[in-house]
Amino acid sequence: MLSRSLRRAVLDTRWSLPPPYLLPWTANLTTTSQPTTSSTIPPASISRSEPSTADQSTPSSPPASSSPNPAASQPTSPNAPRNVTPPSPLSPSIRTLLPLLLAQRQIYIKSHIHARPYLLTQGDTLRLPFLMPGVQPGDILRLDRASLIGSRDFTLRAPGLERRGKSATAGTIRGRVSYLDSRLFVCRAVVMGTESEPMRVMEKTKRRQRHTRHVKSKHRYTVLKIKELRVKSVEEIESVKQD
Repeated sequence: MLSRSLRRAVLDTRWSLPPPYLLPWTANLTTTSQPTTSSTIPPASISRSEPSTADQSTPSSPPASSSPNPAASQPTSPNAPRNVTPPSPLSPSIRTLLPLLLAQRQIYIKSHIHARPYLLTQGDTLRLPFLMPGVQPGDILRLDRASLIGSRDFTLRAPGLERRGKSATAGTIRGRVSYLDSRLFVCRAVVMGTESEPMRVMEKTKRRQRHTRHVKSKHRYTVLKIKELRVKSVEEIESVKQD
C-alpha cells in the first residue's frame, strides 16, 4: 500500500511544490537559457530605377569645357628662379667716403666669429678659442660679419653701434651689435690646421676624504690665416648688383 502511494506521488506531475521560502537559495537562480535573436536582415536596398524628385526638379548642369588650363598644365621646376629682393642702394655718404678708405695703404677689420670680435689685418694668423667643426686644412672661409673697417686716417663703423651703460663690452653683447654691409669688403681666411694644448691634469678633492680625483683635459683649436682683406669700390659693388 505504501509503495503504491510513493509510485503514484513520483509519477504524478501535478504534485505541488513547497513554498519558495522553504527552498534553498540556489533555487532562485534560473538555469534556463533564453535565446537572443539579433536582426541580421540588411536594410532594404534603394531602388535605382526610380528617379528621385530632387533630380527631376534641378536642371542639368552644362558640361565643363575640355580645354586645359595653361597655367595649371605647366609643371613647376625645382630650379626655377625665385623672387629675390634687390639689395638696398648705397647711401650718399658711403659713395663719397668709400673711395677715401679704398685709397689707404693698409686697412684693418673688426670681424665677428661666433659673436666674438677679432681685430685683424691681412697676413695675420688667428687661433680660434674653439675647434671649428666641418672644416679641413686648406679650406677658404669668407668672413662677412664685421662691425668696423678702418685705417690710420678713416674708420667706417656700422650704424647703431653704441655702448650702453658703464661696461666697456656692452656694445659687443650678442644681439646688440649691428654689422656692416657685406658688399663693402672682402675678407677671406684659409684654414691652416688645428693646434692642441699640453695635457692638463687637475686634482679635485673633497673635505674629510682621502680620495683624489684627477681630471685630464686637452683642448684643440682651429688656426686661420687672413689671406685677403680689401675694400670694394663703388663701381664693383654696383656691377655685382646689376649681374
